[in-house]
Amino acid sequence: MAKTSSIPIFQLTAKEFIKQLYVLKSDAEQKKIERYFKSGKGQYGHGDKFIGVPMGKVFALAIAYSEMPIKEIEKLLESDIHEARAGAVSIMDKASRNKKITAERLKDFYDLYMKRHDRINNWDLVDLGCLNMTGLYLFDKSHKILYRMAKSKNLWERRTAILSTCYFIRQNQTEDTFKIAQILLKDSEDLIHKATGWMLRFAGDKSRKTLLDFLNKYAATMPRTMLRSSIEKFDTKQKKFYMQLKVKSELKTTE
Repeated sequence: MAKTSSIPIFQLTAKEFIKQLYVLKSDAEQKKIERYFKSGKGQYGHGDKFIGVPMGKVFALAIAYSEMPIKEIEKLLESDIHEARAGAVSIMDKASRNKKITAERLKDFYDLYMKRHDRINNWDLVDLGCLNMTGLYLFDKSHKILYRMAKSKNLWERRTAILSTCYFIRQNQTEDTFKIAQILLKDSEDLIHKATGWMLRFAGDKSRKTLLDFLNKYAATMPRTMLRSSIEKFDTKQKKFYMQLKVKSELKTTE
């Protein structure tokens, strides 16, 4: 695949990116992806259009197009093709991990992601945007927007809120993770339970005591999926202790 530097700037367009996606598609991969994402079915399908490009190839293409102008990235987000939108967010993710990224380029990414959050309609798009890029931008700024998003009616905004703390955790700042997790304790969506448990577990790698304090206070009432995910790295004895707290709480509610 051509490197970014070998692609003329006039070809770094959404139209050209989508053209390349069609070159990489396959019917077998399309069926596989649709089953995986349950496209058009159930609660999270949203009827997304998948053309059958393996995500690894989408990510490789995103690296090649990492210098795509922000207006063209927005055009990708506007596409009804899921792989195109995944490509748009992946371009922002891959480029944000480059230590040479400018503050202006990073701000453009963050602003676009937030402005067009209406196009972020599945868990993979949130994860691509938030495990590095959003947190990197917000790290030395106010984090209030994440607390607002944690209370949003929109599932994907709530997932953005908790996963954006991933970058903070890597910088040894776990306070926001635990505070936002507290807001999400009563969330009804399993995708939020999984994401929150994931970030709690990651934060626990940095501060086991803080995680234990959190669990001692909330394990009995937090969603089971969230709890299981947050204690995944615990030894058998610790896992049993916290799961028993949950079981006892559930028994009390049924009495």
